[in-house]
Amino acid sequence: MDKPVYKRILLKLSGEVLLGKSAFGIDTDVLKFVAEEIGDVRTLGVQIGVVIGGGNIFRGVEASARGIDRASADYMGMLATVMNSLALQNALENRGIPTRVQSAIEMKEIAEPFIKRRAARHLEKGRVVIFACGTGSPYFTTDTAASLRAMEMQADAILKATKVDGVYDKDPVKEKDARMFSKISYTEVLTRNLKVMDSTAVSMCRDNNLPLVVFNLEKTGNIRGVVCGEPIGTIVGGEK
Repeated sequence: MDKPVYKRILLKLSGEVLLGKSAFGIDTDVLKFVAEEIGDVRTLGVQIGVVIGGGNIFRGVEASARGIDRASADYMGMLATVMNSLALQNALENRGIPTRVQSAIEMKEIAEPFIKRRAARHLEKGRVVIFACGTGSPYFTTDTAASLRAMEMQADAILKATKVDGVYDKDPVKEKDARMFSKISYTEVLTRNLKVMDSTAVSMCRDNNLPLVVFNLEKTGNIRGVVCGEPIGTIVGGEK
């Protein structure tokens, strides 16, 4: 049986991951796949927190550029993360996996308010906890929310699921000679301005020495492989 090297993880999913082949919204096949992958990791006894973006439904930064007040646009984006969180919760519970959604903005009819001790207790009981609404404040991305929640939950690592295999020195979609790193420091990520997570999120990870693993979600078994220490994706870390 595989032995996990991380006992508690924070899985960061972009909203775009849930698009699948669609131009907008949620691809239910992708949703089912993600739920199955999370369920597989849970069988190892790993405690799992999740932060999902909302870019498949609404992007606050883009809306702000089109004339909507930035704070209002960001709050609208937070509501999009709630929709994604509820969809993932439903997909997980359809597989018999107990799941709780905790929201940084109170909406008691559909989600619990974020309470650190309650969230930690859910994780200890084997429930998947999905953290919605980012940090609850505008001007902060869901990447930063993932770093914040990971530290609050004392996670062993952040696993950032993407559509590429790891961190590259340039855009692998546009540049055929792009080189992937197996490991890179936080400082080098910031210095090179690599688009791993936003700079605030990376700085928070660096300051708290929190490992970050960037990997391709679309390959079956990758979350399990990363959790068990297999050489998958790129490990970001190495200095405080």
